[in-house]
Amino acid sequence: MRQDLELSAFTRQRAAQAVRRQDFGLAARRAALARLGAAVRAREAQIIAALQADFGKPAAETVLTEILPVLQEISHANRHLARWMRPRRVRPALAAFGTSAQLRPEPKGVCLIIAPWNYPLNLALSPLVSCLAAGNSAIVKPSELTPATSALIADLVAEVFAPDLVTVIEGDKTVAERLLALPFDHIFFTGSPEVGRLVMAAGAKVLASVTLELGGKSPCLIGPGADLERAARWVVFGKFTNAGQTCVAPDHVFVHSAVAAPFKAALRAAIARAYPAGLASPDLADVISPRHAQRLSGLLGEALAQGARIVAGGGMRGRRIAPTVIEALTPDCGLDREEIFGPILPLIAYDDLGAVIARINARPKPLALYVFERDRALVERVIAETSSGAVGVNLTLLHSAHPNLPFGGVNGSGIGATHGEAGFRDFSHDKAVLRNRLSPAPLLFAPYGTRMRRLLGWMQRLV
Repeated sequence: MRQDLELSAFTRQRAAQAVRRQDFGLAARRAALARLGAAVRAREAQIIAALQADFGKPAAETVLTEILPVLQEISHANRHLARWMRPRRVRPALAAFGTSAQLRPEPKGVCLIIAPWNYPLNLALSPLVSCLAAGNSAIVKPSELTPATSALIADLVAEVFAPDLVTVIEGDKTVAERLLALPFDHIFFTGSPEVGRLVMAAGAKVLASVTLELGGKSPCLIGPGADLERAARWVVFGKFTNAGQTCVAPDHVFVHSAVAAPFKAALRAAIARAYPAGLASPDLADVISPRHAQRLSGLLGEALAQGARIVAGGGMRGRRIAPTVIEALTPDCGLDREEIFGPILPLIAYDDLGAVIARINARPKPLALYVFERDRALVERVIAETSSGAVGVNLTLLHSAHPNLPFGGVNGSGIGATHGEAGFRDFSHDKAVLRNRLSPAPLLFAPYGTRMRRLLGWMQRLV
């Protein structure tokens, strides 16, 4: 039976866990990561072809957003892994006087990584880097919506790793459901908030820790003092890369009324510069499936029927949608309510910054928030008065590629963090170790009497 595959893979990794704790030290982890990096480099042409087959992703965009991030994670981890693995001393405290304390990171154990379809290679292998760096084993479940990339990941992993260290299991959501029923030590999931709730519930049943990389409607704000040409180029890059199918893409743009007209002109120019052939542009990816394309077409049609206006784009051919900018949305339309996750960008004019901040705060906390403005006081106000996984100032997306910044959301946009040391910590348990050197604690042991009361009085005065 198919479900025996998931159980046997899990059982194999669980059985190898005791040996792995002894043998999978710094040198072994570095070697595993080096093998993974070499395999990704060797298969670059195959990776490009797989992503082209799955959703028409341009070769340069595949290298930029899929291959380079994985290689950077591997390089960064190998460079810093010795320090991350080192036990960290903890400052002494009155209650533990005469002792020494440290935090010692240890592997959580057998981990499950459920990857999404929008960056199918990057978001499967980058968490795997953190997982292996922390000394764990992993079962990786790629997305069934990108079958060519999923098959390539399975083949690559089978070539590089023993199955008791890393195994790839392909399949649809029923496979994911069977995997989630197993008692993993940690679950790493990237996807929608709706599915994230199901993953968290599954983890709760077996008391597994979880990392949830979710999404939401990441707002972008254009202030009255913004450099409009620069802002437009960054917004076009952030929104239309990967056909807008990016969890930290600007979902909608609040633009100050005083600069709304010139910003629209700057957006049109930036789109024409990036995608001069429009729908025929070789640098434009497709929407992942006909169903997703129909959803986006329906949202756009609904908005237009309710009085919205197209500022740029609007064309559609098959699974390809032209970079589209729209304005004059009604508050109850789907483009305003739902995470768009496609190449459609609503513009919302504003005059009162406080009202914009209130509107952002009235919704679930976003994975990212972007603000374009030269006035530092305005930028600081937006940062201080809103909550989000990250803030990008005068840029988009780039924070997600910074290896020294944790990447993650807050509440509805995610739990935990990944990348670099943050990813290593998320896949590790900090074991507390306290050693007795010359502790006076026995003075506080029973029987309690006058001496004890005096000692407690002295301690209360010190704390």
